[in-house]
Amino acid sequence: MGERRLQKDRLPRHVAIIMDGNGRWAEARGLERNAGHREGVEAVKAVVRAANEIGIPRLTLYSFSSENWNRPKAEVQELMRLLDHYLGNEVDEVMRNGIRIEAVGRLDRLPPAVRKRLDEVVERSAGNREMTLVFALSYGGRQEIVDAVRAILRDAEQGKLDAESVGEKTFAAYLYDGDAPDPDLLIRTGGELRISNFLLWQIAYAEIHASEVMWPEFRKEHLVEALLDYQGRERRFGLTGEQVRGPQPERS
Repeated sequence: MGERRLQKDRLPRHVAIIMDGNGRWAEARGLERNAGHREGVEAVKAVVRAANEIGIPRLTLYSFSSENWNRPKAEVQELMRLLDHYLGNEVDEVMRNGIRIEAVGRLDRLPPAVRKRLDEVVERSAGNREMTLVFALSYGGRQEIVDAVRAILRDAEQGKLDAESVGEKTFAAYLYDGDAPDPDLLIRTGGELRISNFLLWQIAYAEIHASEVMWPEFRKEHLVEALLDYQGRERRFGLTGEQVRGPQPERS
């Protein structure tokens, strides 16, 4: 019923998700944390299918943060194994559904075998146009901004860029995925109310939906609930409600 109420002409162009709660879900059931991560992969599969069916053009999943490298070695190894397994097993479905895979973050830190698998899937799916699925891996929002500043400084030093001409659009172009539209909707599962160093520049005007559902249990109906919440918001971008209900401002 929920999906029938969605206004197809008001769907967000870009949904970003902080997939939180795997460990707490497992611990609450007396299981090891890795059991939660394994169940979380099933949630990824379900939500990607649902987003594609609903017609979300771009979905970004916060899959592994730069801070996650500090977790216990066994947990990090399992997360990398699950990523490799997902990429290997889901590539055929990805291709059937016309989904393009991309990744953002300091990808050079990934284990060589995982990076190789990721590169293969990204290359194989590059021509797909139905939906773009982005994995944020070894990713941190502050690190992304630092990397952008470094790249700008290098280009300025080489005479490729006039520092005085750097504005928001120029800066954004130096981010990991500079051509992508900013997220319209940010979903965080697991009941926590934190941004956790995710897309700090890009979510300046994103609508935020906090779900109490732990990620391993997050499914299509919960995505629809978040989308309905989004469609009930009045997005003002710093304007008044009266201005928003008039002619819309141009967005970059």
